[in-house]
Amino acid sequence: MSFISSEDAGSSRRRRRLGTAIKESLRELSIQLSLLNHQVGARVDLKDGDLGCLDLISLYGPLSPSALARRAGLHPATMTGIIDRLERGGWVARDRGTSDRRAVLIRALRDRNSELLHLYSGMNTSMDQICADYGDAELQLLADFLRRTANAGRTATDELASD
Repeated sequence: MSFISSEDAGSSRRRRRLGTAIKESLRELSIQLSLLNHQVGARVDLKDGDLGCLDLISLYGPLSPSALARRAGLHPATMTGIIDRLERGGWVARDRGTSDRRAVLIRALRDRNSELLHLYSGMNTSMDQICADYGDAELQLLADFLRRTANAGRTATDELASD
C-alpha cells in the first residue's frame, strides 16, 4: 500500500497548476504572435502562409519547393502559388542547381529585410526589455525550455502529417 502525504499531494497539485498555466500562456503567445504576423504580413502585402514560408526559407533555406512544402505542411500546388507571390514581391529567388539544372532551390533575398525588421521592432524592443529582467542562468533556462518546446511542436506536427 502506498501512502501519499498531504504535502506531496499539495506539491503535485501545484505542479499540475503550473504546468497548466505554462500551456495556457504558450497558447496565448501563439495567438498573439499569429495576430502580430498577420498585421506584419498585411503591411507588406503577404498572406499569412506566404509570411510563414518566407520565415521557413530564411531559417532553413535555400530549400527545394518540395522540401518547403513538407516543412510548411502544404500541398506542392499551393506552394507554387506562394513561391510565385514571394518571387514577384522581391522576397525570394529561384536558383537552378549546379549539378542538376532541373533542380530548383528557393532562397530568401535580403533586400527587403529592413521592412520586416522595422515592423517587428516593437516586439523586439519589448523582448529586449523583458530579457533584461532576467539573469544569465534564467535566460539559459528559458532558452532551453523554448527550444525543447519548439522541438516537441515539430515532433507533434510531423506525427500528425504522417497519419
